[in-house]
Amino acid sequence: MKILVTGGAGFIGSAVIRLAVQRGLSVVNVDALTYAACLENVASVADDPLYAFEKADIRDRAALQRVFAEHRPDAVMHLAAESHVDRSIDGPSDFIDTNIGGTFNMLEASRRYWEDMGRPEGFRFHHISTDEVFGSLGKEGLFTESTGYDPRSPYSASKAASDHLVRAWHETYGLPVVVTNCSNNYGPYHFPEKLVPVVILNALAGKSIPVYGKGENVRDWLYVEDHADALLLVLQKGTSGRSYNVGGENERRNIDLVRTICELLDRKRPKAEGTYADQITFVTDRPGHDMRYAIDPSRISDELGWRPSVSVEEGLEKTVQWYLDNETWWRALQSRKGVGERLGTKS
Repeated sequence: MKILVTGGAGFIGSAVIRLAVQRGLSVVNVDALTYAACLENVASVADDPLYAFEKADIRDRAALQRVFAEHRPDAVMHLAAESHVDRSIDGPSDFIDTNIGGTFNMLEASRRYWEDMGRPEGFRFHHISTDEVFGSLGKEGLFTESTGYDPRSPYSASKAASDHLVRAWHETYGLPVVVTNCSNNYGPYHFPEKLVPVVILNALAGKSIPVYGKGENVRDWLYVEDHADALLLVLQKGTSGRSYNVGGENERRNIDLVRTICELLDRKRPKAEGTYADQITFVTDRPGHDMRYAIDPSRISDELGWRPSVSVEEGLEKTVQWYLDNETWWRALQSRKGVGERLGTKS
């Protein structure tokens, strides 16, 4: 099986590629290498004969058609996206162009290729999305696959639009698609502008650790390697036209997550004086900040037999240790535009 993976130099895409190659699958990594991409993420498989890389932008239809013609994949996993909510507040245009326009280009390139190949039933277009399309939950309840869409940020709105496009291409043109909506990922190779790496790296640098509002926003945390396993399972065994919610079953308030990371660092690399939690600083909340996300993963569990294998305590310990052991990787990314700055303050 040959899989075309978009965004394979990013955080989740690279985890998918590493696992796919490990399992003997052939992979074509299509990535434009924008600010959050890093080919070091796939360095462990770069020389494997099962791996190929194509620098191409999903906003470039001609480039996509060339990649399909040259590599002739059996399936597509579409992960390429602008994904940082704070950046979407400051600059929504990139999110509209990439997440909506880019997904349209991927669907059209995939449809034309699929039709030219005689519409094989085994072909799949797997669109990877987010639980943020569902909006915000109160203290009770869980997102299911039938939850109505209610996006609150330019990022989540652009992802919601892309989800709708994928389903429309299935209903209108018959393109075999599957859609997954995941909860918050964390783990190795997480780009250092998201919450978990920000906490780790600011703590180590002796900087303030910013927590939005009172830190009471709740997220369901999914270890990225568990997510990669779920994505490959859905690609290979999911029902065409079906969507699957992928959750970690690990709800935590942001402030509790931050304190757990600080405690791990206290144990693994103690400060000369005080604790890392002393650096926690509560900052003005970002506009439209959803209060709670939580996923009901019953469908993927009941139909495909998947459950997360890593608890948030285990996953955070692995993640903190990875950042302590891989300073060269994250140091090289800290000079990229916007990293280490407060973004998303426009209202």
